[in-house]
Amino acid sequence: MSSPLVLVVTAAGSSTRMGTGIKKEYMPAGNSTVLAKALNAFLKSAAFDIAVITVPKGKEKQAEEAVFTDCETEILLNRHSTKLIFTEGGSTRQQSVYKALLSAKENLSEKQLSQSPIVLIHDGARPFVTEQIILDTIQGVKENDAAAPGITPVDTQKEISADNKISRHLTRSSLTAIQTPQGFRLLPLMQCHEKASELKKEFTDDTEIWDNYPELTGNSKVQIVKGDPCNIKITYPRDLKEKRMIRVGLGTDLHRLAEGRKLMLGGVEIPAAKGELGHSDGDVLLHAITDALLGASGLGDIGSYFPPEDPQWKDADSAKLLEKVWSDIQEQGWTLGNLDCVIEIETPKFLPWRQKVIDSIAAVLKTESCRVFVKAKTNEKLDSVGKAEAVKAYCTCLLEK
Repeated sequence: MSSPLVLVVTAAGSSTRMGTGIKKEYMPAGNSTVLAKALNAFLKSAAFDIAVITVPKGKEKQAEEAVFTDCETEILLNRHSTKLIFTEGGSTRQQSVYKALLSAKENLSEKQLSQSPIVLIHDGARPFVTEQIILDTIQGVKENDAAAPGITPVDTQKEISADNKISRHLTRSSLTAIQTPQGFRLLPLMQCHEKASELKKEFTDDTEIWDNYPELTGNSKVQIVKGDPCNIKITYPRDLKEKRMIRVGLGTDLHRLAEGRKLMLGGVEIPAAKGELGHSDGDVLLHAITDALLGASGLGDIGSYFPPEDPQWKDADSAKLLEKVWSDIQEQGWTLGNLDCVIEIETPKFLPWRQKVIDSIAAVLKTESCRVFVKAKTNEKLDSVGKAEAVKAYCTCLLEK
């Protein structure tokens, strides 16, 4: 029996320290926003049943716009049928989290509540959280009922007195700086929040609330999992600068057309009188994409990866070649911003096949179709393409790191 997963993303603060007039969670971050990146990191990592986002009073529309600015969000929500809820926050983070927990409970069935649901609470201004942190936190809750990522402080820590004198020298190796997400069994955490609300007690974070009521948590201590120094909380505009490297790649390929060969475009066989003549299956579109990605990442080109004189690549499936290249590129830390492709072909008409080709490319790259676009042009019966003797493809790509 697997425990239902609930995500709470806190974004109800005012962001006054940003000094931009825009809530930090709604600020642009690449082709997304800070809030959307934070949310989508979780939706990519695990199958969440419910995601609750806390927002300032009357600001639900702005939060929704920030979330769905990223075309990936809706696709990720649909992947596991995750229910997205926006709920008005309170005057403090603690109050906002409690409201979100109540909202999550209302939207879980009795059966789900009986299966010891797990809740992860994350700052909406932490867009750089990794899949590893998320999965480690979930596993920590499964094993220990409560878990949170932490990192050893870089600077030596001291405890000081009211008059600004050092009162105690702390051992840095026994200290940790807590990050989010903080994970817990949902129902015991709710009881802790309810108790704190009744007693009008305020705590710095949810790990402190959890530890303050051992009679409600079975005396379970919060397990620390490995955090990441890059998992910072956006506080000032400079925190968003120089966090990502962006590179552009350009690829092109041309193949003769010959009878008795398949016409392969983007991994899709398109009915035609002629197909590409080549050492592999001749898919010019996938070859152009492969070269563009290799160029942007600086890892080489398709000829150096798969030499045409090497017999092992005879009639090779170009989709498999692209999968290999993309795997190597991802290992270097690159993610795909988008692909924009052009096919030059005189016949047959490409438009009826366009969406199938886009979906095929997205599947090979394990990305969303909204990040891929393909269009086709004829050459007005000029040159080898226009005379239906050849097919050519171009691709530009954007990689982020």
